[in-house]
Amino acid sequence: MKIMNMVQAVNDALGLMLDEHESMVLYGEDVGVEGGVFRVTEGLQKRFGLRRVFDSPLAESAIVGTAVGMCAGGLRPVVEIQFSGFAYPAFNQIISHVSRLRNRTRGRFAMPMVIRMPYGGGINALEHHSESMEALFAHIPGLKVVIPSYPHDAKGLLISARRSDDPVLFMEPKRIYRAIKQEVPEEAFAIPLGRAKVDMPGTDLTVIAYGAMVREVQRAAALGRKRGISAEIIDLRSIYPLDRDTLAASVKKTGRVMVVTEGPSSYGTAAEIITAVMEEAFLYLEAPPKRVSGFDTIVPLPQGEELYMQTPEKILYEMERLKGF
Repeated sequence: MKIMNMVQAVNDALGLMLDEHESMVLYGEDVGVEGGVFRVTEGLQKRFGLRRVFDSPLAESAIVGTAVGMCAGGLRPVVEIQFSGFAYPAFNQIISHVSRLRNRTRGRFAMPMVIRMPYGGGINALEHHSESMEALFAHIPGLKVVIPSYPHDAKGLLISARRSDDPVLFMEPKRIYRAIKQEVPEEAFAIPLGRAKVDMPGTDLTVIAYGAMVREVQRAAALGRKRGISAEIIDLRSIYPLDRDTLAASVKKTGRVMVVTEGPSSYGTAAEIITAVMEEAFLYLEAPPKRVSGFDTIVPLPQGEELYMQTPEKILYEMERLKGF
């Protein structure tokens, strides 16, 4: 075991996968010489050479579009979009080709690519640098969407994503890139995609979160314990596919459910998660489901960003209301 933060865990996973798959290439804006804007790919070009780890033009559509051709040619590309807010020029490639080429060719061509992107707010960044728009991608048939919350899970989930023959959008919560350290196995290991985990057991209510929001929920739960609230925390890990069984089992035990997300509230991932809970455990509910999400507005610039973000105090307030219903 080695103590790693998420940056180190993702870097370690990429290195192991480049060793494992000779057909893997890694590229994107500044990922080679500079090691990425957050230094997640630092040292990999020097280790594996210019032919396998290289910088791309500042053209997201071209980054993803060339990866489509690489997959069709037998390669296994991992591409980085520098910030998730820069992914929109590549959206046509993702929805028109990446997600459906296997279906279009009746299985002749797989799309074994991983599209990595830092996402989310909380670091006082500029416009297009703080979005949490994972619901856009989770709505696309043929695309898996994964969001880790811990360094350990980031490594295991990324290795599973890399080994998948289906395209995976791997969204990395940059707010906690270096905020959490934990023991991570040095060898390659895989965490199956589509499986949530019980992050903290509880009895009074279920709180579902993912990415950076898991840490905020943990802080709220710690405050809640002092007030007699026992919250069970579910770390979703995969946005799609959704682990309905783990969600249902928890809600059947607690009878109450809250979903905490960072992105806009309307038509978001919280709505889909709550729908899954209603379909699987409606008769066990003792209170209406609650979502704690961002506002239906653009993430504010640094001076007002804290007003948009979820805080432990805000989450605790809603936990108390839910328990007392």
